[in-house]
Amino acid sequence: MKAIVYRKNGPPDVLTCEEIEKPVPNGQEVLIKVHAAAVNPLDYHMLKGGPFIFRLLFGRGELKRPGVDCAGVVEAVGPAVTQLKVGDAVFGTCRGAFAEYALAPQSSLAPKPENVPFEDAAACPVAALTGLQGLRKHGKIQPGQNVLINGASGGVGTFAVQLAKIFGAHVTAVCSTRNADLVRSLGAHRVIDYAQEDFSTGAARYDIILDLAGNHPFSVCQGVLTPHGIHVGAGVLAGHKSLFAMFGGLIITLLRSRFSSQKFVVFIAKVNREDLTFVGDLLAGGKLKPVIDKKYTLVEVPEAMRYQGTWRVRGKLVISLDA
Repeated sequence: MKAIVYRKNGPPDVLTCEEIEKPVPNGQEVLIKVHAAAVNPLDYHMLKGGPFIFRLLFGRGELKRPGVDCAGVVEAVGPAVTQLKVGDAVFGTCRGAFAEYALAPQSSLAPKPENVPFEDAAACPVAALTGLQGLRKHGKIQPGQNVLINGASGGVGTFAVQLAKIFGAHVTAVCSTRNADLVRSLGAHRVIDYAQEDFSTGAARYDIILDLAGNHPFSVCQGVLTPHGIHVGAGVLAGHKSLFAMFGGLIITLLRSRFSSQKFVVFIAKVNREDLTFVGDLLAGGKLKPVIDKKYTLVEVPEAMRYQGTWRVRGKLVISLDA
């Protein structure tokens, strides 16, 4: 099978498309014939070899296969798989999504709605679940609340704006001038151009700040949180190259939060079948729609990674294997 691989960390040029052996599912694993995949910032960070925490957590294998988000059809199942069968169309997360076939545990997959294209489904897993869990699980979102999404035009942000609106919140979106119309079209009630205004110095108060940019520490955001407001940091740690600085800042922030009625939460989304199914239902009903900036073929993955590295992606980048 064809797959995107790399043997050493570096720029996207280290990625190559090679013929490798098709994997075989074991236990509760499922083999997916991939129809579409999507690029995440984590893929780019892992390719570059940093920050250090990612190298520590994920190790340094000789042959590495990037890509996590996928949508496709079940090709084979392991002996302990009970929830899926050969021929099922699914979406979720896997190992080595930028390939013709990929392995995934059945717990990280959900049925793909029939009326949702593979490319749309592939754009959702990590980004949509990060927005969903950040708002619902960690932010405890309620109808009528004021919610601010900092970094509203990126992969997570474009889902978070829609989800906050679905949950009945008043949504303020922070983004650049060029993306203002986009986030308005997704349901934002108010848009702040970060080049013209700093939300942390404004008069508005927010029940939830979902911070996807990581450029405003909790100590700064406290001034614009309501007395019992929650600051949720998702993906904020990605920019840290120093393990000491990352955990030092996090510990200080958590201590400040512990003695305040305002709370600080930082999290990494956990992929699970229940939340994927919830997202799938929203997609099927037309209530949630992924924003796809560009589409690429499998051999164009290096180009997609280069664009991801500009940090100017609007929504998601999708890799189509049906092209």
